[in-house]
Amino acid sequence: MPSKQRQTIQGVLFDWDGTLIDSYHADASAYLAMFKEMGISWGLRELEKNYSPNWYQVYRSAGLPRKRWDDADRAWRTHYAKHRPKLIAGARRVLSRLRNAHHLGLVTSGDRDRVTRQLREFRLTTLFAARVCSGDTLRKKPHPEPLRLALQRMELAASACVYVGDAPQDVEMARRAGVRAIGVLGPFPTEKRLRAARPEFLIDSIEELPDILKKLRR
Repeated sequence: MPSKQRQTIQGVLFDWDGTLIDSYHADASAYLAMFKEMGISWGLRELEKNYSPNWYQVYRSAGLPRKRWDDADRAWRTHYAKHRPKLIAGARRVLSRLRNAHHLGLVTSGDRDRVTRQLREFRLTTLFAARVCSGDTLRKKPHPEPLRLALQRMELAASACVYVGDAPQDVEMARRAGVRAIGVLGPFPTEKRLRAARPEFLIDSIEELPDILKKLRR
């Protein structure tokens, strides 16, 4: 194994939606209700085929004019607020276990107000040394800027960190930032594309993460 892969893992950074929180039902329901308001005849099949953590990419794929994006954002938030997503099974246990040995960070495409509210509801507000949300950087995933900002705030080298996410954009962002990527299968319709992105490790459950980190320390 190359020497850089024997370096101690100091930082573990996470995606939020689909990785730590099971928000697919809320997200998809909000999308479909918003599409109906916007006069777009998309169903779940079209959404799953074109899904991206970057919702503006979804808007483009749906043919939604740029001048209507703000209205779509407001409609999505209104419908999403009707739902109460839960943490992924085992996520709290894993985070509690890892916090004793690693600095934890969060890099998400989610809106800061929404993510901050959810962190407060789940009593995870103080867990992450850095939180980078949508709007904190000019460029979004898969550009490495969001992850690089989190590393800067945590004062950690990319080679000493891993990033855990459920989408191919997560893997690409990590790779471009020089961070090792761990893919985790989640509730969002990203499995096929995630496998094709070839993360360094691919796990079926977030509960497998501590064992993967042990392998990286050897």
